[in-house]
Amino acid sequence: MLPFAAPVDDILWSLEFAGAARIPDWDGTLTAEITRHFAAFAQGRIAPLDEAGDRQGCRLHNGRVFMPDGFDAVFRDLADDGWLGLTAPEEFGGQGMGAAVQAATSEIFSGACHSLQMVTGLVPGAIRLLMHFGSADQQARFIPPLVSGDWLATMCLTEPGAGSDLSAIRTKAESTAQGWRVTGEKIFISGGDQNLSGNILHLVLARTGPDGTRDLGLFACPAVLADGVRNAVSVTRIEEKMGLHASPTCQMAFDSAQGELIGAPGQGLAAMFTLMNHARLDVALQGVAHAARAHAVASAYAAGRVQGRGADGQAVTLDQHADVRRMIDEADALALSARALTHSALVALETGNQALADFLTPVAKVCGSDAGTQAAELAVQVLGGYGYLHEYRVEQTYRDARICAIYEGANGIHAATLATRGLSHGGGVQADAFAAWIGQIADTLNGDILHDALREWTDLRGVTASAPRDIAPLFMQVTIALAELGFWLRVADDDATPVRICALAKGRCSLLPGQIAHLAAQARIMVQLAGGGA
Repeated sequence: MLPFAAPVDDILWSLEFAGAARIPDWDGTLTAEITRHFAAFAQGRIAPLDEAGDRQGCRLHNGRVFMPDGFDAVFRDLADDGWLGLTAPEEFGGQGMGAAVQAATSEIFSGACHSLQMVTGLVPGAIRLLMHFGSADQQARFIPPLVSGDWLATMCLTEPGAGSDLSAIRTKAESTAQGWRVTGEKIFISGGDQNLSGNILHLVLARTGPDGTRDLGLFACPAVLADGVRNAVSVTRIEEKMGLHASPTCQMAFDSAQGELIGAPGQGLAAMFTLMNHARLDVALQGVAHAARAHAVASAYAAGRVQGRGADGQAVTLDQHADVRRMIDEADALALSARALTHSALVALETGNQALADFLTPVAKVCGSDAGTQAAELAVQVLGGYGYLHEYRVEQTYRDARICAIYEGANGIHAATLATRGLSHGGGVQADAFAAWIGQIADTLNGDILHDALREWTDLRGVTASAPRDIAPLFMQVTIALAELGFWLRVADDDATPVRICALAKGRCSLLPGQIAHLAAQARIMVQLAGGGA
């Protein structure tokens, strides 16, 4: 089994390539130092938990969740070293680093042990949410223990009858003389309980009235109240899952639990989306982490496995066979381009280009999450029978990566959002920002390939607007391919690109224009079959 090695150089190169230098207060040298320091911790302390945690899993005992052996000690080291407060404001005990630094460490964390990252990963988002919507008193009470690791956080949205349709939420919050009381059932709550932190800040979306999503509020329901008494929040079961066995996914019951309203009544969705937009980029990087890991294992295995003979009759390693080389290179390209797209969305968000960030976020989420499973499947195939065994753990990579296309909004929903809101909101301002971004790259390269592909996308944009529900997934795939083409053409044109990455560019630049044309033609046929014209 190949030990985990964080792809630090690829991450740092990608951030710079995506334009991180435009982010206010960006410090590339400091970012590199922090990233390498965390990579050493992840490789030495976090990664060894992954295989054993997958085999042992979590357990529910007397209503409490217990993590696999060794997780508590590593978590305490993680917290004591200050990693949970990396982006938290300094006045609350954090280090005040930017979102790009968090993205670098988060990807490494996911590659080392996605399960533990899932349990701890909501802390930065919870702090960001509190800074935007919490009162000064709530910030002072909630943020310091989140920074120290005394508390962790959850995001409680989904219910048995309300998944993506938040208007169907039935959990209620009632205002009483003793404060708000929250009652209802939530499912699929990552880290809904665990024995790592002394307390958990449950962020619960609940209904304060009957008026659809307008009467949704966001409530802070600590698992343990200020007087040390446990709140009326309980775990009714841990889900048995395909992957992420060491991450407790809980079904939760709130039985008139004490809660505090965060922000104003009716601001629940706005507050939650503040948390979720960054979470979706985090999920994209989870997929990237799995893709990079799958490529690393497949590449190392194929380079060391002697199999068959070359044209000269001499024995060769597996990676000398054309089809195997193709699969290894494809896995590598998937990780690289998805990472670059996600970093581009992050740079847009951090530099105030909100329209581009809003358009790229669902694109990055779909691209990154699909890259994880596609690369893992390629790795299984490269390893053949050994890929199907537990020993090399690419089967675990596939199992763990598969959730990324489902949570934080299923990929089909993101495709539908892109084809509707992404094209129509504000008169198409988001799609215009994307077209301008690609057009600027094309102008810089002074090449017809990207201009031609952009015209193809622009034409399909008009077709999609007339029948968004029919061809949303295809429009998403064309958009991803266009963004990838822009990335690979830039790579090929940049003399400073690392040799390995540059070597991949020629093939990708040759394949993607045809892929864009094929997908666009398929979309038009589907519209015609659906009676949409065009």
